[in-house]
This record gives sequence, structure tokens and C-alpha cells, in this order.
Amino acid sequence: MRSGLPSLETPRLLLRPWRDEDLAPFAALNADRRVMEFFPSTLTRVESDTFAERIRAHFAEWGYGLWAAEVPGVVPFVGFVGLQWTTFEAAFTPALEVGFRLAAECWGRGYATEGGRAALRFAFEQAGLEEVVSFTAEVNPRAPRAIEKLGLVRDSDGDFDHPRLPPGHWLRRHRLFRVRSTQRRGPVGVSN
Repeated sequence: MRSGLPSLETPRLLLRPWRDEDLAPFAALNADRRVMEFFPSTLTRVESDTFAERIRAHFAEWGYGLWAAEVPGVVPFVGFVGLQWTTFEAAFTPALEVGFRLAAECWGRGYATEGGRAALRFAFEQAGLEEVVSFTAEVNPRAPRAIEKLGLVRDSDGDFDHPRLPPGHWLRRHRLFRVRSTQRRGPVGVSN
């Protein structure tokens, strides 16, 4: 694993490498039907731990990833916010995705936006990337608002059927959003 993995600080959040003590609250988050409403299913503890290992492997390979999100002095783990290379084939891949998954108790506080902006700054200013995407199931009414608050713009021509879901699955159709480093105005460029 690369040494010195980066942490990102915002006014209210610490986005940091994962710790073993994050696994239990992460499993609880992944077992929550509210959090997983627009995913194919909740995750078992084993599935959640396996996902956390994939996140750690992404950090080991790339030096960044889906950071564990902490509200210092308040909650040691609220979910993840960060960057992840897509692992499926679609017309827009390969692509780096900005994403987040937070405990339901933390929704509506602006943590996804705050952390997502820090992750985008990292992608463009430190990792030197040209474009970041995000996507969500078409039936998800909340995620597009959060994604657009990050400065990503809907690419309706890029909407796609998720290749990991079977034809006819109610979550298969996905909306695609994009932002390029040259579009960094407004919310993405806001300093901490």
C-alpha cells in the first residue's frame, strides 16, 4: 500500500483513509434500507467488508479513493465521500466517478456537497484529471440534486443502462453527469 495516503479537510469534515473500526458502522449503513433504497439490495456484513476491502485496494493502487468521512469531535464515521474509477464498461468509461454514501442520520446537512467539493478539488488540482463523472439510477429523486450542487452537469445523451443490472430491472436506467476541469466555476472551485 502507498504510504502517506492523503486526507482532505473541510470546515466540518475529515475525509481520511479507512480504519478497521469503520467496518462495523459501514456495515450498519449498508444494511439500512433507507440508505440502500436505490441500490439492488442492502449488503450483508461480509459483502460490506468486501466492499471496504475494494475501497482500500483502490487507495493502494491510485493513492486516492472513497475516503471515510468523519465529523471530528462529533461522529467518527458517517460514510464515504470521494473518487473511484468505474469498474464496468459503458460508452463513457473509463471514467473517474465522484460519489458518496452517508448514514441517513447525516442527510440534509450538506456533508455530501462539502465533501464532494473537496474530492473534486483533489481530482483536478492534485491528481491532474480532466474530467469527473457521477451517475445515479434514473428513479432516484434525491441524488441528482446533490450531484448538481457539486457543479456536475447532466449529460442526457450519456444516460445509460447499467451493465451490471439485468434488462427490465427497475434500477437499470442511469443518468450521467459530468464536469471538466475547464468548467471549474462556482461550487466546485469554492475554497474551504
